[in-house]
Amino acid sequence: MPNNLLVTGAAGFIGVNFVRYWLNKHPQDTIVVLDALTYAGRKESLHGLENQQMTFIHGDICDFQHNKTLLQSHNIDTLVHFAAESHVDRSIHGPDDFVRTNVDGTHALLKAAKVVWLDGGTGKPHRFHHVSTDEVYGTLGPNDPAFSETTAYAPNSPYSATKAASDHLVRAYHHTYGLQVSTSNCSNNYGPYQFPEKLIPLFLINALEGRNLPIYGDGQQIRDWLYVEDHCQGIDLVINKGRVGETYNVGGGAELPNLTVIDTLCTIVNGLFAGDATLAGRFPSAPAAHGKPTSSLKTYVTDRPGHDRRYAIDETKIRTELGYKPAHSFSEALAATVKWYLANEAWWQPIKK
Repeated sequence: MPNNLLVTGAAGFIGVNFVRYWLNKHPQDTIVVLDALTYAGRKESLHGLENQQMTFIHGDICDFQHNKTLLQSHNIDTLVHFAAESHVDRSIHGPDDFVRTNVDGTHALLKAAKVVWLDGGTGKPHRFHHVSTDEVYGTLGPNDPAFSETTAYAPNSPYSATKAASDHLVRAYHHTYGLQVSTSNCSNNYGPYQFPEKLIPLFLINALEGRNLPIYGDGQQIRDWLYVEDHCQGIDLVINKGRVGETYNVGGGAELPNLTVIDTLCTIVNGLFAGDATLAGRFPSAPAAHGKPTSSLKTYVTDRPGHDRRYAIDETKIRTELGYKPAHSFSEALAATVKWYLANEAWWQPIKK
């Protein structure tokens, strides 16, 4: 039976990839996209998708009445909630926006879902899926076990604190009111359409333009890297097979220091320039355009406040219960990501830092 989805924040990085993934995997379904089009939300990323199956709505998730109207008028049965302020550095300098969007916005969506799906008395099957982050668990020591779904929350930045709060609200609406919810906590995503404030697109664009690659501290902060398409697959499994009220951690199986990621990126850029003479003409400021190593741009800067040292995901639950397995290796997916940015310069040029 076809489903009607409301996807919040789907003009942003992960949301855009999810909409594209879902329409390809479930062509019988319809999607309503709700996005406020703040700095990281770009309607252009959804170009070519708007038709009878995908409708774009410009709006704010903090608007309870609008949320309620959308759920009712589009007969929504599945809400996938990506909309969030997500950049740690921005949360350090301006936490108010993070509290408003991540906490108040999530609550406004939950209230609307409760009114439409529960208080209306229809008994209609539904799912409110909340997309969260592994950062709610805090930081790990070098020998600590990876984050599991039972790891105690210990957020260390305003961003992760607001995501932790939203996770708790989703859980509470299930246990208190019976709302059919699920939550996924993911590791560091990368892939096409990522706003160039994040490490991989930022460093790639800097490399192409001959600007420094600023490495926080010693560059040994460890993250689990998750290709965005694998993340979308994980969310699909949770929505369609996951148990109501449960949380599932989604990882990429690539636990790497930031410095290793940066060095791998530099090597990929060097190889692509060596194999394609046209790149030197397009990006003449890149060291690789002159046969020099991209790594020459690496510069070490003061570490940011409260920088978590290590994240790692234990994905045993989603793997054993739902059959999840990342389909892409890190080196393969990173190379595909770099090639996407090289082929889509018109997308990132207007928004580069």
